[in-house]
Amino acid sequence: MDFTLPHELEMIRQTVKQFVDRNLRPLERQVDEADEVDPAVDRQLRKLSVELGLYGHNLPEALGGGGLGALAQAVIGEELGRTTIPLAATLGYLPGSLRFVNPEQREWFLDPILKADKLLAYAITEPDAGSDFGRVATRARRDGDKWILNGTKQFISSAKTADYVILLAVTDPDAPLRSRYTMFIVDCKSPAFHYLRTLKKMGWHGSSLSVFSLDDYEASDAHVLGKVGEGFDCIMATINSTRIQYSGRYVGMAAELLELAVDYATQRVTFGKPIGEHQAIQFMLADSEVELQAARLLTYHAATLADNGDRLVRIAASRSKLYGSEMVGRVADRVVQIFGGAGYVCDLPVERMYRDARAFRIGEGTSEMHRLQIARNLLG
Repeated sequence: MDFTLPHELEMIRQTVKQFVDRNLRPLERQVDEADEVDPAVDRQLRKLSVELGLYGHNLPEALGGGGLGALAQAVIGEELGRTTIPLAATLGYLPGSLRFVNPEQREWFLDPILKADKLLAYAITEPDAGSDFGRVATRARRDGDKWILNGTKQFISSAKTADYVILLAVTDPDAPLRSRYTMFIVDCKSPAFHYLRTLKKMGWHGSSLSVFSLDDYEASDAHVLGKVGEGFDCIMATINSTRIQYSGRYVGMAAELLELAVDYATQRVTFGKPIGEHQAIQFMLADSEVELQAARLLTYHAATLADNGDRLVRIAASRSKLYGSEMVGRVADRVVQIFGGAGYVCDLPVERMYRDARAFRIGEGTSEMHRLQIARNLLG
């Protein structure tokens, strides 16, 4: 078994690393304090990522995307995880459901997004519906040749500045879960689209988390993404690769934290010697290194299964997401402890990463949900 990444993936890693170092790291503290990215700067960064061939890197080449597989997405995720600026939109990891666009939708909808001329949001979660899709209450009612949409979506990234949002709505409440939902493309500039408020967050400053509602929003069949009744399949078709990409981000953040801790441990002196020579510090560094490498291997294994079309990828993606999201929280906690008081104040990225890491055990499926899936797979 060869654990060496192909040369082309290392080249992609270096491209993303340079982008992060040159364009994003200088903005970290400013963005954290302001809790926003200047819209003009955001557009500039997205346009630059288009020029680098990174925007929409996860979508098929046939649709104008980069056509990169799950392993490449994980590698990109690692480099994105090293900065505290939220980058899913900036570097164009676009919702996998976009692969269900038809030729007409590609022309008026997808192409402007891939050029970073238009911004997209993705809305599944609602006030009473998180991991449990069965609680989704947004309804799309057939009215002649139109659909009338009503409902509220919550915890939606980028909805404040988006031009379009793709969302999940109930089209047949009496149907089985798998055929109950449909995905719709919604124009955020419509008077029936109501942006309600921005939620103030513990971490991930610079990424707006929003609540919006639809009030008798009219959509035609041209705005149905995929087919009526196949919304659930639109989500599930790419959920594994999404979790793998996020797993890469957990690894990247942990690697950044560990590097900061090692540098600090060699420079900070207590009782006449660098703190890295104290066994208590060495143990924290060693535990973090072992857990980081374990998470990386789980992620690469899941990505390899995904790229090979192996049906076991679903559980492998759950394993990597579960372990990675909890691992980075433990690493962040140890690193704050290693830095002592300096790790608690806002002058250094350690404190920001500690806050950001807490969200990982919730988004992309809670830890509890993934444990249930893994256990049920074991028990049959």
